[in-house]
Amino acid sequence: MSKFDVVVIGSGPAGYVAAIRAAQLGMNVACLEKGINKLGKPNFGGTCLNVGCIPSKALLDTTHKYVEAAHDFDVHGISTKELSIDVAQMIARKDKIVSQLTGGIGQLFKANGVTAIEGAGKVLAGKKVEVTKADGSVETLEAENIVIAAGSLPVEIPPTPIDQDVIVDSTGALEFLEVPKKLGVIGAGVIGLELGSVWGRLGSEVVVLEALEEFLPAIDQQIAKEARKVFTKAQGMDIRLGARVTGSEIKDGQVVVTYTDSEGDKQETFDKLIVAVGRRPQSENLLSGDCGVSMDERGFIFVNDYCETDVPGVYAVGDIVRGPMLAHKGSEEGVMVAERIAGQKAAMNYDCIPNVIYTHPEVAAVGQTEEQLKADGVDYKVGVFPFAASGRALAANDTAGMVKMIADAKTDRILGCHIIGPSAADLVQQVVIAMEFGSSAEDIGLTVFGHPTLSEAVHEAALAVDGHAIHIANKKKR
Repeated sequence: MSKFDVVVIGSGPAGYVAAIRAAQLGMNVACLEKGINKLGKPNFGGTCLNVGCIPSKALLDTTHKYVEAAHDFDVHGISTKELSIDVAQMIARKDKIVSQLTGGIGQLFKANGVTAIEGAGKVLAGKKVEVTKADGSVETLEAENIVIAAGSLPVEIPPTPIDQDVIVDSTGALEFLEVPKKLGVIGAGVIGLELGSVWGRLGSEVVVLEALEEFLPAIDQQIAKEARKVFTKAQGMDIRLGARVTGSEIKDGQVVVTYTDSEGDKQETFDKLIVAVGRRPQSENLLSGDCGVSMDERGFIFVNDYCETDVPGVYAVGDIVRGPMLAHKGSEEGVMVAERIAGQKAAMNYDCIPNVIYTHPEVAAVGQTEEQLKADGVDYKVGVFPFAASGRALAANDTAGMVKMIADAKTDRILGCHIIGPSAADLVQQVVIAMEFGSSAEDIGLTVFGHPTLSEAVHEAALAVDGHAIHIANKKKR
């Protein structure tokens, strides 16, 4: 029986980072991966690198460039003729990027001395891990510590069974070899909006069916209202709220979807249908009944603030535990756990985790929304700066959106920042750093920002919190 200081189950962003960090700290580490790619090798990188964050961003970037060339170059004086898109080449480029990055993880394992093992892991009693390989053979590993990083899977719903041909999940939506004439998307969340954007930019008529009555209810509603306006009026996405899907039927290579809204029962026919209603923890056959690790009825493993399970020496990180299903959240949990195993007093600040929707414009946020602060009775103040007043955004012909900064009314400490606009994902990271150090809005206002840059919008929003913005008229304070 092989023995390791640490056995990590899963090689996604939470698992491979935990394995590498533990190895850097001098431990003997094994990392298990059950997924197999087209070449018969382990799918290092999990969902994020193989069928999630990275491939979707590759398609988003390609299609955004196409839209710019097709519709936005004229304003710059650039003339294009007979523009076309080779979808097969676009998909091939995406696959090449995935292959490069997943292969890179294998090289990082070798460089750091991590033992990569192909197979599905199951936690047994006594801190043992049963590994079942693709050929059915089984071996058992013994570990001083176990890190469970099994990840998540797309949620399926009974009215629309996935066939990965006409009705697909987020994985299948990355593999279309031609542009659907009419595309249905169930779910107006992060995944649905991103994938709908990809194919909408290439000419699909996109209809999004969302069961909730409110658009993007988890984000600041001023930003959500602006996002909906941009996606529908400027980009032509048909977002139908309060639309609950009740059934589907495939006919002649198309899918007829039945749904109910405030007006009653309705039908819509699509060439392709993407089901993007969320993700669930991948916890089936992950734990033996006597291993002592507990999970809830939804399949999430119970952990404390340090990702420790009920069993000493057994940890769980990433999508398999509470909190947002974000790759960067899982990675930082992996680092924290590895360092705690090594005896360090590592901790993680869950109040400063950025969230991003990689549409264009991007939507990004950190901290609390105005709605949350109102509900909690917190006295706050707000500063908003539109990208339409940014010289850099105007020069780039990319002026949709705004930066919204929220600070405590008494202490001026930054409580949240919410952005819709160009490079929002990168801009919000500046505020994440500021919040990590307990900064005030005044601190950002006193900081020198380069000109002309998009970052100046963050600077101006911080100034606007107290009515000191320079490049917009400030609202009079009551």
